[in-house]
Amino acid sequence: MDVEYDVIVLGTGLKECILSGLLSVDRLKVLHMDRNDYYGGDSTSLNLNQLWKRFKGEGTPPAQIGASRDYNVDMVPKFMMANGTLVRVLIHTGVTKYLSFKAVDGSYVFNKGKIHKVPSTDMEALKSPLMGLFEKRRAGKFFLFVQDYKENDPSTHKGYDLNKMTTKELISKYGLDDNTIDFIGHAVALHKEDNYLTEPAIDTLYAESVGRFQGGSPYIYPLYGLGELPQGFARLSAVYGGTYMLNKPECKIEFNDEGKVCGVTSEGETAKCKKVVCDPSYIPDKFIAFVSAQAESENPAAELKPGIDLLGPVDELFIDTYDRFEPTNDPSSDNCFISTSYDATTHFESTVMDVLSIYTKITGKLQ
Repeated sequence: MDVEYDVIVLGTGLKECILSGLLSVDRLKVLHMDRNDYYGGDSTSLNLNQLWKRFKGEGTPPAQIGASRDYNVDMVPKFMMANGTLVRVLIHTGVTKYLSFKAVDGSYVFNKGKIHKVPSTDMEALKSPLMGLFEKRRAGKFFLFVQDYKENDPSTHKGYDLNKMTTKELISKYGLDDNTIDFIGHAVALHKEDNYLTEPAIDTLYAESVGRFQGGSPYIYPLYGLGELPQGFARLSAVYGGTYMLNKPECKIEFNDEGKVCGVTSEGETAKCKKVVCDPSYIPDKFIAFVSAQAESENPAAELKPGIDLLGPVDELFIDTYDRFEPTNDPSSDNCFISTSYDATTHFESTVMDVLSIYTKITGKLQ
């Protein structure tokens, strides 16, 4: 390890792998290390044996729940919209050629004691129990407009300028009620808040996704679990010269007399570097902890029980809670660029924004 690197990345979570891929494409010399013997860090997908080891510690899974290789259990479950923020990053960096995707059935909501599929096409709208007869027809017309809309073909725009028209103004053209607007905005377009209604409609339109995949769903998903996403960026980094070392325990970050990063030591060897990127677990003393907004009591199992009961019989149940951290250091003084912990949102907007922020701090460039 008697080599000096521009950047050493610790942890192979999604954010760290995106950054190592981007920095390698920029021709920086990158070393990427992880204490685990698998890729993905906190955002990995585990097979059944790995899942059992993580939560049970010892023993083997019961034979009746299937073979280990049949499982890819995401530690950070997310949706992916096919034209969403993360997928645009994937396409922009060329990572899609390293991954296989499949279309997923769609998004679901709990309404009046039952789980219903949220419609995302005109045909699904006509069959959906979430709306009355006349509302189904109005929603169907809206979805038809979305499906037919092509940004570079004005004949499909119906005279609307979606760069100026707000989402609320567009939806009002179809007379949709508040319930329909709510599930379109949050369960289909995956907006976290309602401010999208006053923003340009083009930012909400998912037209290029609807109807492009089997089943009409605008969502895609990595074939072998979301843990494939960091691996895709790891492959990109490797293609551009990035070096990977898994199963490297006790990665200790070294600082010089000026308090700046100068290397990383593992198993008695030190790799020199100018900068370090890492997930929170590699420098726990540089973070503050705060209570996750998703935990509303000291008994998360009880909070989850109503949803679990809807699934029917469950062979094995795994419940995990974790603290969330945010960095308190100044990267300009110590050259440590530390990501925040993953949040519980259903898409990757906050992940991508954190990645772009760290990338800009390291390179001074906007991606």
